[in-house]
Amino acid sequence: MSDDIQQDQVDQFGMADDPLSILRRLESANLSLSEMLVETLHAVRTHLGMDVAFISEFRSGSRIFRYLDGNFVPLQLEVGACDPLDDSYCQRVLDGRLPELIQDAATLPEALAMPVTKALPVGAHLSVPLRFSDGRLYGTFCCFSTTPDNSLNERDLNTLRLFADFAGRLLERHALNEIRYAETLTRIRSVLEQRAYSVVYQPIVHLVENRIVGHEALARFTDEPVRSPDKWFAEAGLVGLQQELEVALIEAALHDFDQLPADSYLSLNVSPETILAGALGTVLADQPLARLMLEVTEHASVQDYSQLAEALEPLRSKGLRLAVDDAGAGYASFRHILKLKPDVIKLDSSLIRNVDSDTGCRALAAALIRFAEETGCKVVAEGVETQEELAMLRRLEVNKAQGYLIGRPMPLHHGLAMSRQA
Repeated sequence: MSDDIQQDQVDQFGMADDPLSILRRLESANLSLSEMLVETLHAVRTHLGMDVAFISEFRSGSRIFRYLDGNFVPLQLEVGACDPLDDSYCQRVLDGRLPELIQDAATLPEALAMPVTKALPVGAHLSVPLRFSDGRLYGTFCCFSTTPDNSLNERDLNTLRLFADFAGRLLERHALNEIRYAETLTRIRSVLEQRAYSVVYQPIVHLVENRIVGHEALARFTDEPVRSPDKWFAEAGLVGLQQELEVALIEAALHDFDQLPADSYLSLNVSPETILAGALGTVLADQPLARLMLEVTEHASVQDYSQLAEALEPLRSKGLRLAVDDAGAGYASFRHILKLKPDVIKLDSSLIRNVDSDTGCRALAAALIRFAEETGCKVVAEGVETQEELAMLRRLEVNKAQGYLIGRPMPLHHGLAMSRQA
């Protein structure tokens, strides 16, 4: 940390302020965990007039320096360095051989017996344990100076405890996040390794011709917890496995592609991230692209549509069609439509629900249908569940639809058997 930056931070966090004001400013600052903890150490060190402040973690009999602030020359402390816990002030404070507040280490026989006291030297020293809400000991929150300070008192120790509690909450939150991340990573990897997923196919019907023209491949997951597929994909994205999971489901969907009637198409869901990663070229190689459609599923806005269009162009030039999913569900879908110029606009189920009775939904659906006509797009209505909704869609001149009223998602062989019996 440069002197200029450090001085700016002194000004920012008002080291002359009372400790609670300092902590409030720290808490509202837009900082990473590491920055926040270093600033916490800097604040308390400056407030108490110490040379060094650090947070250490206890692990397997060692004390590991995790966060440091101060003048380390000639102390030679660094993040990640460790030493035996038994040889430290921290251990002796924890077991009561040394007090939490030391004004002058040279006056305490226990401290003088430790080589580090003279080697640094250690003058004044304050140390308190860092514990999580369940009582588990993380390590210690310490600061010290190389010279004695007889002005230190119980109020200063309470100030250190206040900052230590703040740091402990940050560390506990981080530890819990790491545990959740590891659990999520294990769960998604298990799904991939065990192939704990399947694909069901929902028919897309031409309402005028009364025939199935396509199927949308939909993911289903068999692992716990039981939840909707979008939550599985969102969780995979949190641990960097969304692309791998999407590709695995696309491959599973294509496995039975040759069973579909030759005059129908298969619609596959994919996020912009997976498209941009370039994984689709390999997955779709040697597939009849003219019978495939990609549905862009991401609700968030895309940062660079030109890159997305460029990634799709080689596939679209060979006949692959593009659909924008969830149209009418939010602003992002409208951006997708305008920027990607899809072949198909899929009206979101939230728009179709009660389209017969909700004038707002009906007006927006009608506007999208007219837009599609003007731009040469086709329209598919999703989530059709009632005869009244279907009747209104016919009045709005929507020719293609899918939903529970028309056909439920099911394994492909079941769906094909039912369509042959119809």
